[in-house]
Amino acid sequence: MIHKNAVLYRKEQKAIVYDTFYKLTNKKKPLVIFCHGYKGFKDWGAWNLLADQFMSADLFFVKFNFSHNGGTVENPLDFPDLNAFAENNYTKELDDLEALLSYFTQTDNPYFKELDVTNITIIGHSRGGGISIIKASENTKITKLITWASVCDFSVRSSTIGDLEQWKKDGVKYVLNGRTNQQMPHNIQFYTNFINNKKRLDIERAEKALTIPHLIIHAESDTSISFKEAEQLHKWNTNSRLITIPNSDHVFGAKHPWKLQVLPEALQTVATESIAFIKK
Repeated sequence: MIHKNAVLYRKEQKAIVYDTFYKLTNKKKPLVIFCHGYKGFKDWGAWNLLADQFMSADLFFVKFNFSHNGGTVENPLDFPDLNAFAENNYTKELDDLEALLSYFTQTDNPYFKELDVTNITIIGHSRGGGISIIKASENTKITKLITWASVCDFSVRSSTIGDLEQWKKDGVKYVLNGRTNQQMPHNIQFYTNFINNKKRLDIERAEKALTIPHLIIHAESDTSISFKEAEQLHKWNTNSRLITIPNSDHVFGAKHPWKLQVLPEALQTVATESIAFIKK
């Protein structure tokens, strides 16, 4: 069963658009929730093809758009709502993930007969990896964690990069999206939100606090997020497992759009290793 573009409506908060991939068996399956990265979305590249593999492995796979990623309920692809994108921040993404965890673990959700809510894995790619690490340190419902090409430090990224004084003066700064040619706005609230929540948003603190299994997968040749960041996460948590992907990139050989019916070799390895980790 594949349900695309379902909507989780929330009072006084933006809705979350999500997809579910699962076999309709009336048997409880491990829940897997996937978090996309910066300038990402749930239907990017080969993510749908990847979701098929988790479904085939008899897992209940959920992928979603963060509420302020720039997509809308009507158009969840790419970034039609740059005003929402400008108002995104790390704590909003943590709140979104918490809302999904709460929804899927409630007994009255329509999927409950298919879900083993005692077996929940969070997967995060890139910036979504950092969000997943922090949430896994906070929410005891999560039983396993997988990060793909994850960041290890939010403080050196879009919370602080560029001319801070000019950002404060202008109230907004822009980052070019090379694929869509959009100037992606970041309001100064992004920076102030990070500063006001600096302790909570410390990935090192969260990683060291983890008590659940953590699988770290990173391409050795990643030019977007250095492999050294995976090594740092692994160093902070010696109980974690680090898998190195040789001769690949930040998205493990995928791109958008992805028109083939098979995954690139590197991403197939990521899928295979992740499924095995969840089912172990």
